[in-house]
Amino acid sequence: MAAADHSHNFNLPPGFRFHPTDEELVVHFLHRKAALLPCHPDVIPDLDLFPYDPWELEGKALGEGNRWYFYSRKIDARVTDNGYWNPLGRDDPVLSTATSQVVGMKKYFLFHAAAADPIKTNWIMHEYRLPDAVSSSSSSSSSSSSTRSSRRRGRPKRDYSKWVLCRVYERDEEKEEEEDGAELSCLDEVFLSLEDLDEISLPTRIQ
Repeated sequence: MAAADHSHNFNLPPGFRFHPTDEELVVHFLHRKAALLPCHPDVIPDLDLFPYDPWELEGKALGEGNRWYFYSRKIDARVTDNGYWNPLGRDDPVLSTATSQVVGMKKYFLFHAAAADPIKTNWIMHEYRLPDAVSSSSSSSSSSSSTRSSRRRGRPKRDYSKWVLCRVYERDEEKEEEEDGAELSCLDEVFLSLEDLDEISLPTRIQ
């Protein structure tokens, strides 16, 4: 984390930025969330993504620059009032830099504005989830502790293996074109693999 100021950093100490790697998001945040362990600093909020359009996340999710972070429950229908999130390409593994083991999975989505003919926007979502093996282990562990807790308090247990961590941002193609000699990111390669690449640069908001 580097020094800076940001008005939407929730519980971040003043003067700090939130700029985690994929591995840090999965290991230090999502893993602990799924295992019901405390996370310090506790800055990423829980949010039901799918009632909100991506441009409505400011003030609701943890914002850093043009990126927003939040936990959400894993569901199949990623639909909002004004559009839907469409998956792009295949899932990418998130690897540990120390052991090269798979610690999580990363899925890409592109937001489509609902209309007679859905319009592709430049809004991108990275959805991080635990690998199946880790998720099953976390589910078994949390289920046991939750069951004991639920019996004591008379409350139904929750399945915490279904959490995902989301990062949403608006892709700035003009800025990327100005960065001569820059290497293609994994997401750029996904875009270039689409047959209808020429349709991607379309309006980014609905008025």
